[in-house]
Amino acid sequence: METRVAIIGIIVENPEQVGKLNAILHEYSQYIIGRMGIPYPQRKVSIISVAVDAPQSEISALSGKIGRLQGISAKTVYSNIISESEKTDSDE
Repeated sequence: METRVAIIGIIVENPEQVGKLNAILHEYSQYIIGRMGIPYPQRKVSIISVAVDAPQSEISALSGKIGRLQGISAKTVYSNIISESEKTDSDE
């Protein structure tokens, strides 16, 4: 299966939605390479970037679920790196 490397940029304007956001990120944790969060109290927002390596359909699904949360915006930037995912012992 082909996977892509991407960054999902997330702006949290409604802190009440953070629990739902974290639940979604946990659901896709197998694809997450890393995550960085920056609180910006002067503007009352948090900025989160999530690096992923996943099939494009999974990245789109993740970004879409995040973007549907009230008070949270998400945009995805894809790299040109496309590779075949490696099988693990659990895939056999």
